[in-house]
Amino acid sequence: MKLRIYFSKSDGFAVSYELKSAVRSAILATLKYEEFPFDAEVSVTFADNEYIHGLNKEYRGVDKPTDVLSFPMYDGEFPYAECEAGCSLGDIVISLERAREQADELSHSLVREVSFLTIHSTLHLLGYDHERSPEDDEEQCRRQREIIESL
Repeated sequence: MKLRIYFSKSDGFAVSYELKSAVRSAILATLKYEEFPFDAEVSVTFADNEYIHGLNKEYRGVDKPTDVLSFPMYDGEFPYAECEAGCSLGDIVISLERAREQADELSHSLVREVSFLTIHSTLHLLGYDHERSPEDDEEQCRRQREIIESL
C-alpha cells in the first residue's frame, strides 16, 4: 500500500518534520490496523483555533473550536470495492492550538496528542462514527486505544 499525504497549514505557525512524520505514522498504523489494502491519499491541514472554529460552525453547526475535524470522501460504510486502483480517503483538519492545550492538560507530548487525533480522524475517514451510538463510540475508542498503543 502506498500513502500520499497532502499537508497544508493555516497562517501563523510552522509545522515541524517530527509532527508531519507522526501524522504519517498514525495514518499508516490505522490503515494497517484496519487491513486497508489499497493505495490511499489523505489531505491534512494544521490549523489554529480560529480557523477550525470557522469550519466547525460552517459544517457541523457548532459555534466553537474543536481539536480535529474529519471530512470523509465517503458517507456511511466504506466502499472498499471502489478503491482497487487507490482512493482519496478525505481531509483531516487538526487544531495545533487545541492539541497543545490538551497535551498539557493530559501531561503528554504534542506529538502523542496529534498522533491520537490523527488516528481518531482516520477512523472517521474509514466510516467509523462514535456519534451514532454508544456502541459505535465504544468500538471507535477501543480501536483508537489499540492503535495508539502500537505506536
